[in-house]
Amino acid sequence: MEPTRLNIAIPKGYLKQECIELMGAAGYDMDNLSQDNRKLFVYSPRKDIKYVIARPMDVPVYVQYGACDLGFVGKDVLAERESKVYELLDVGTGTCRLIVATRKDCVQTVKSHYEHFGSIRIATKYPNLTKKYFDRKGMQVEIIKLHGSVELGPILGIAEEIVDITATGETLKENDLVEMETILTSTTRLVANMVSYRVKHEAINEFTQRIGKVINGKTKPK
Repeated sequence: MEPTRLNIAIPKGYLKQECIELMGAAGYDMDNLSQDNRKLFVYSPRKDIKYVIARPMDVPVYVQYGACDLGFVGKDVLAERESKVYELLDVGTGTCRLIVATRKDCVQTVKSHYEHFGSIRIATKYPNLTKKYFDRKGMQVEIIKLHGSVELGPILGIAEEIVDITATGETLKENDLVEMETILTSTTRLVANMVSYRVKHEAINEFTQRIGKVINGKTKPK
């Protein structure tokens, strides 16, 4: 009897390497996924796992709609997407913060602008989290959705503030931006499709336990 095949969504970018190291430490053969190429999916050497390489924002979509059984995704993306998936593990890597920032020389200007006009413009890739955050504060904001280089928003004058993720704060400093508030702290999560969790429970449970052992220090990442 052939083993149940798992389809696992892997985020592109720096999280991909962290996922490779994590699964490698859990005993999975990561040779095919480690190769430097532009393939959007690869199979494990035993063909029992299909890895789908996706944009981080798309990972919970593929998992929620059943294209993938499992996926690694940041908590910030899960919260923004409001994805209907099972959150199985906090992997503890990929730590970053979703923050509010503005130009270093404009902190008081932004405050005055809000007091005068009753609204400010926010550039962000996270419109849902931004709206909820400022709604809770009772502040009216105009949200400008950008897909990249959000830091340009206040620099080019299309927004007074930004909401974006930061890990080290270096990009903010290099662009003369300062943090004002933290909205949430995010780490990478292992998530599962709700139907797959029942239908492929044994295979998903084994994968989750092996990853969990690495996270708990029973097996050290290489």
